Formats: sequence, C-alpha cells, structure tokens
Amino acid sequence: MLPEYFQQRRQQLLAQLPEHSVAIIAAASEQTRSRDTEYPFRQHSDFWYYTGFNEPDALLILSKATDADTTSLLLCRDKDAFAEMWQGRRLGPAAALKTLGLQACSQTEQQTQLTQALNGKTAVYLNLGEHPGLEQQISEIMAVLRQREKRGDSAPTAWHDLRPLISEQRLVKQPEELHIMRQAAQISSQAHQRAMRFCQVGAWEYQLEAEILHEFAMHGARFPAYNSIVGSGENGCILHYVDNASQLADNSLVLIDAGCEWQGYAADISRTFPVNGRFTPEQAVIYQLVLDAQLACIAAVKPGCTFADLNSLAEQILTTGLVALGILQGELTELIQQKACKQYFMHGIGHWLGLDVHDVGAYKIAGQDRPFVAGMVLTIEPGLYFPAGCAAAAKWWGLAVRIEDNILVTADGYENLTASCVKSLTEIEQLMK
Repeated sequence: MLPEYFQQRRQQLLAQLPEHSVAIIAAASEQTRSRDTEYPFRQHSDFWYYTGFNEPDALLILSKATDADTTSLLLCRDKDAFAEMWQGRRLGPAAALKTLGLQACSQTEQQTQLTQALNGKTAVYLNLGEHPGLEQQISEIMAVLRQREKRGDSAPTAWHDLRPLISEQRLVKQPEELHIMRQAAQISSQAHQRAMRFCQVGAWEYQLEAEILHEFAMHGARFPAYNSIVGSGENGCILHYVDNASQLADNSLVLIDAGCEWQGYAADISRTFPVNGRFTPEQAVIYQLVLDAQLACIAAVKPGCTFADLNSLAEQILTTGLVALGILQGELTELIQQKACKQYFMHGIGHWLGLDVHDVGAYKIAGQDRPFVAGMVLTIEPGLYFPAGCAAAAKWWGLAVRIEDNILVTADGYENLTASCVKSLTEIEQLMK
C-alpha cells in the first residue's frame, strides 16, 4: 500500500481532533514465546492503519495546534548493525521520510518529543488502558509541565480514548483496502477447497490444517488471521476448537473455520463437508437448512440493514426447519419469539471484518442497532450444533455445521468476497470426488 494512503488516514484523523490536542498511537511489542524466543511479530492494527510500519516499540505522535497547523512524527529504533545481524533489518529514522512519508526521529528521544508535543495542548488522545507504561510516562510529563506554568508551559487537562475515532474510520473500508481483502478472500477460498480435496477417512485434523496453511504460504500469506479451527465429528460443536488433534472418521463431518492474513487484512471463512466425500441423509438435511439461512441473510444485506435484522431472519429460517424435522416441538410463532433455536445456534450471525478478524466498530449507536453503509465488510455465519446428550434425538448427535462468507456492503446491495469457495451440497461432493 502506498505511503499516500497512510498519510491520508492520518490527515483524516487529525481533522477530527479539536485544536490544541495531541494523539499518540503505540506500536506493538515483541512477545516472548519461551525463554529467549519470540512469537512472530504482528503489528498493532491501529498503528499499522496510520503508518504501514512493521517494527516493534515505535510511537506515532499526531499534533494539532490549529486546523492549518498539524504535524506527524514517528519515533522508531535506530539503525544498529550488530542487532540487525541477529534480528533483521531496521528502517531507521533517516529512511522513514522516503519510505513511509513520515518525519521520524530515534525512540531514544521519546521523553523529549512527548514533552514538546504535550506542552501547550489542552487534550491528549490515546487508547486508554492499552499501554500502562506509556500512560505513566505521559502522566509524569504532564506533572512536570504543570510545575513549569510560570515559565509559560502548560499540560493537557483532559484525557480522551482515541479508539472510538479510530474505529469509526477503520469500519468503512476504502478501495485500496478492499483490493487487499479480495486477495485475502481468494487465497483463503483456495485453501478451503484444497482441504476438501485432500480430506479422507483416517487422515488427521492437523493434516487438514497443514494443507490450509501450506496454501496460504504458497501465495505469500505466511500467517493465518487467527488460529485455524478444524473440528471433525463432535469436535465441531466446540465453537473455538483449536486442538486439531483427532483422526477423521468415516460418515462424519468436518468443520473448518480458517482465513489468511494478507498485508495485514483478515479473511474468515467456514466450510463444513463430509470426511468421505458424501453427505448422509441426516447431514445433508441439516447442512441445507444452515445454507438456506445463510443464503437468505446474504441476499438481505444492503445499506440500512442491521445485524439484528439478519439474526432475526436466520432464527426464523432455522426454527422453521428444526420444527419440520421434529427437533423442536411447539407452536412455530412462539418458538421463534422464544428464540428456541438458540440452543442449537448459540452464536450471532456475524461480525465486522478488516485488519482484525473481529474488527473494530460499534454495533449500536445511541442504543440502536447500527445500520449498514456501503464500504462495511462483515461475515455471515449461521450454524447448527448437536453435541452428544443434547435435547435432539440421538441420530443428530455429533453433527455440527457452520457456513461463513465475507460480505461487502455496496451502494445497492452486497458483494460476496468469498463466493469462489464452493458450498452447495452438489458442489462439495463433486469437488471431493
């Protein structure tokens, strides 16, 4: 993504800040995995959104004196030949302007630069509670500035959480973001279909996971957007099952929830298919019911629609189907009102998608369900789960079906970013031949 895109985002955020304020956004730090090894570094999504800079422990300071007087400053690690020999190349402050379009200085100047940025401001904005050490440093600087008021210095008098402003900006995706998200969706779709082709009785859940991760990596997406879920049989009834350690049994389903991360953006796809390539009658009828609910919810997406609308539609379709199958008993209208299907469909219909797999953005505005607008990206993922011992007849026990796609809200409806990943009964069985 070009530096101009990140610069535009910074200017958009600065435009929302009041005059005489400063916003401070911190990068992520490396996390220890064990002893002297670290987890693969993943940049803080907010910091990445405004900088495109993928090094740890950096700081972005956005200062606004007036609408016409704003500055952006990056604090980053210095070049260090010895450290870079062991841990990899660093950009360094001198190259930041050319590479990122950002003025930069050494992170060793953090105390001095924060003091200059805070002095004379009335408000400071940051992600409150996320970085206690940074907040402590800011508090100490403000205390010093208050002691120097006779010299003309002054400290901010108000702290504000920056996340609401950032979340609103990140929620509606721009064309350059959607280009990346389409690529992430395509890579992830191919990975799910690769798993379907590989699947066979006697294989292991972790082998399906390996096929998926291999497909991600072969397209340059080295990391999944979240821990892949590969749940066969009753394991699929565990919503966030990540053990992925069981052997695939004949006449069972396998539920895979997996998506790659591509240039920071997440895909999130769920598909369910038979281990042996052929749905049993019981599997087929439950699968088709979930698919009917999903297709109806996708078709309903447009500006003005809400997650609550989609949840209600899914619950109506699933409840009607469960009554027809004898799994739920009673008067249909009452069962829908009672949300009786929630004992088998216990999660929501979807969530926002973007830099985070469960992306930022309020779901309600002033207590009211938030209407969709063009540019939002969300998942639609109804499911039905029948763990052993549930109230349904024993013939349904162990069945778990979830079907999930990534949907872009457009000006006149929607675009299914993951439409290339097969999901009809016939398509899946044909692919698995």
